[in-house]
Amino acid sequence: MQDSFRYKGMRKRLIKELRELGITDDKVLNAFDVIPRHYFLDNAFAEQAYANIPFQIGSGQTISQPYTVAFQTQLLELKKGEKVLEIGTGSGFQTAVLAELGGKIYSIERHRELHLKASTILQHLNYNVRLSFGDGFKGLTTFAPFNKILITCGAPFVPDELLKQLNIGGIMIIPVGEGSKQVMQKITKLSDDDFETKEFGHFSFVPMLEKKVNKS
Repeated sequence: MQDSFRYKGMRKRLIKELRELGITDDKVLNAFDVIPRHYFLDNAFAEQAYANIPFQIGSGQTISQPYTVAFQTQLLELKKGEKVLEIGTGSGFQTAVLAELGGKIYSIERHRELHLKASTILQHLNYNVRLSFGDGFKGLTTFAPFNKILITCGAPFVPDELLKQLNIGGIMIIPVGEGSKQVMQKITKLSDDDFETKEFGHFSFVPMLEKKVNKS
């Protein structure tokens, strides 16, 4: 895997586009500048890495379009040192963005092939993250509670188990809805039983499947 001035120039153009679309958090944009996104796609599709489109990565999954990644990350309001649970490692690019922002990242992937591939890339880039293979609906009780939880797949509902694993004062970003479109929700935990929910428009994600892991 190699980076180049050409790819760096493509990242600059992508960042300009993200700014024009309303991404204002400089820390998020800097992460996009630093991370070679083409590493997370097969070499034959490296050119597509800096287009603002989703792309197939195998196992019926996609790498979300850059705007969606940036938008979710900006909503998360991640501060350095905060503990973050990510549901849906996928290619590992969103994981890298969270790590670049200084979070202590725990990520779950239900497809073993994607889990192993993301592990290799993130290790190559020297990101110290903890990746797990398993059911995202269950979260990671061993390492809970978390300051932030980010779900990168379309959830049919907000999982109670994940809400339990969120710190009081913590934020969860989750696209909720069945079918081809979901509503992006920002949930702030005010107390053990009280939550504030705000909505931020419609997005399209692959579905979050309950009680299922793919070992292939």
